[in-house]
Amino acid sequence: MTLTVTVAPAPPAAQEKAPPSGWRHRWPLLPLIATVLLVGVPSDGTGAGAVFGVQAADLVSGAAVLACAGHLLFLRRRPLTPAAAIVLGLPVVGLALATVTATDPVAALPGFVRYLQIFVLVPAAVLFLVRDAWGFRAVTGALVLLAAVQGVTGVHQYVTGSGASYMGQDIRAVGTFGPGDVMGMATVVGYGLVAATAYALRTPAGAPHRLKPWAPLTAALLVVPLTLSFSRGAWIATAAGGLAVIALTGLRQAVRALAVLGAAGVVLVGGFGVGSEMISQRLTSITEVTSAPDRSVNDRYTMWAAAAGMWRERPATGVGLKGFPAHRDGHASIGLSAGSDTAGAGQEFRRQPLLSPHNMYLLVLSEQGLIGITALAGSWAALLVGGVRRLVHARARGAAAVDCGLAAVGLMTWQTVDFLYADIGGPSTVLTGIVLGLAAWWALAEPERTTAA
Repeated sequence: MTLTVTVAPAPPAAQEKAPPSGWRHRWPLLPLIATVLLVGVPSDGTGAGAVFGVQAADLVSGAAVLACAGHLLFLRRRPLTPAAAIVLGLPVVGLALATVTATDPVAALPGFVRYLQIFVLVPAAVLFLVRDAWGFRAVTGALVLLAAVQGVTGVHQYVTGSGASYMGQDIRAVGTFGPGDVMGMATVVGYGLVAATAYALRTPAGAPHRLKPWAPLTAALLVVPLTLSFSRGAWIATAAGGLAVIALTGLRQAVRALAVLGAAGVVLVGGFGVGSEMISQRLTSITEVTSAPDRSVNDRYTMWAAAAGMWRERPATGVGLKGFPAHRDGHASIGLSAGSDTAGAGQEFRRQPLLSPHNMYLLVLSEQGLIGITALAGSWAALLVGGVRRLVHARARGAAAVDCGLAAVGLMTWQTVDFLYADIGGPSTVLTGIVLGLAAWWALAEPERTTAA
């Protein structure tokens, strides 16, 4: 099946109709903003910060979905456009089939609910509740604020030696996510850095003059905690997202931005020596993952092979949602270790089991088969391609919300690249739904919504 996303050209900025102002019309954004900010509630991997076993951010994201339903039922607001309904609803096909064909459908049901939340309901809620560019900027502003708070926490952990254990020292920046979710802070900071870069390169229309220097300054400062996270996957994803934003702003701005980034890197790492030796080793290890992989990389390769084996066993629908852990040992080689060691950041030593392949595409392929990966990856591809096309049109016609387009495309690029090295799991997972919703708003919303300043 070929899915075509038709992107209507945005009207000229001069013909835009000003959206309603005041919090009377903005209150539906509150659940989305609260969802983003509550992701930072401290967690140690033992359920701290959860209510009845559910993270606070996930509960509030449910409130956002209910607010959506309330608008549809009581205010008779128009639902999603046909294109948006197809793109966001497509993953349901693979999810439903993977659940009903699973070896244990009851065990797969929680996975169905989780996937439905992250990849369908939360993105649809964002698309529905964000009514204009102001709302988009408010949600991405919350992402940047969360990234700044987590970044400050992470740098403090590195400086004081109170972070997660890394190479025998408690210096790894993990923010409030704890050593059990070392990717949490890196993910949040990566999102914030990409969004801040977009607003630094294309200042939002109507922004106060005194606020304009904050976007580039924030983007530059967020490089520090991202670096101190020692997360190779987050580094690669952020580089890809940032380069996508830079490339889409135009040649002249791209050259200037790359020059500034190069100078900042020299100052931070070369001038101040921010973890220069360990960072150098970590960067070098990226090019050595095939010739001399460390234990974590070897485990990852082993789990990737196991995921591929599960798919070959059931190529159409996979082994079922939440089925990877149960089928892992039957497909993994003896080279797989018992788990990863975690410690530091206020937590005692623990052995964390390896329950996923740390590659979202292979996880979906193994658990949902070709049908599931086609539906999910097709949805993501439609959002990315549609976002780039609309951004090109918006730039050509001088639309006022190009900054939103840059942020949306950058964040979507970050997510699709990061999925090569990570999958969903942990408190920060709900932000994946927020990011997909922001990308959907830009790519699929009606033109008058995406061009209002």
